[in-house]
Amino acid sequence: MPEGHTLHRLARLHQRRFAGAPVAVSSPQGRFADATMLNGRLFTRASVWGKHLFHHYDGGPIVHIHLGLYGTFTEAPVPMPLPVGQVRMRVVGAEYGTDLRGPTACDVIDEAQVATIVARLGPDPLRRDADPALPWERISKSRKTIGALLMDQSVIAGVGNVYRSELLFRHHIDPFRLGRDVSEAEFADAWTDLVALMKVGVRRGKIVVVRPEHDHGAPSYAPNRPRTYVYRRAGEPCRVCATPVRTAVLEARNVFWCPTCQG
Repeated sequence: MPEGHTLHRLARLHQRRFAGAPVAVSSPQGRFADATMLNGRLFTRASVWGKHLFHHYDGGPIVHIHLGLYGTFTEAPVPMPLPVGQVRMRVVGAEYGTDLRGPTACDVIDEAQVATIVARLGPDPLRRDADPALPWERISKSRKTIGALLMDQSVIAGVGNVYRSELLFRHHIDPFRLGRDVSEAEFADAWTDLVALMKVGVRRGKIVVVRPEHDHGAPSYAPNRPRTYVYRRAGEPCRVCATPVRTAVLEARNVFWCPTCQG
């Protein structure tokens, strides 16, 4: 599932491509019936909260998009080729168009419904209004593991499994430590680091978590994927201490850690 930096990067792209002009909106697949009410409207802006992307249109309609596990946008210059595959929504501007395939959510909502979605979410580290005091209040009182809390979108919005595992490694925190046992200083340092890492992700279009002095040795876990400290490296030697990386299932998701560096 795409992590928060991917959605912010998409929002910036769509803002550049479409904002301030009318766009053609269609649903080649036929499953996004509200496309007809958006066709020809002015695209005013794109915004993000966590893993939720919003396309705002003149007159009030807002398209809420959650990519989920399989959703993707693909872009092409106009004139766009005929749709290929199951295109849920096609947006075409003056110079570029984009196709959305396989999202978990793609529906038209209003400002009140946006507020309802946002109310369920924690602060987004990539938003200027993000207040780290809010997740700290939850974490500092919780008997849940910090590994589970970081993946809880109601605590912090936009963090996925890569950032979760890598952030905990970078700060020498065992993912199974209880939230209430994480110190305020540890959380403050981790939050600052998370913001910086996700900003790099937005700027470069990929996750970069390995420090320069450790950026050598075993390649990435898959082609065109980031080099990581622990994520998807179970059984391989830690890049820092050579201890085999461990993995376990934590609330239905695999978590990865080094038992020595995070002991």
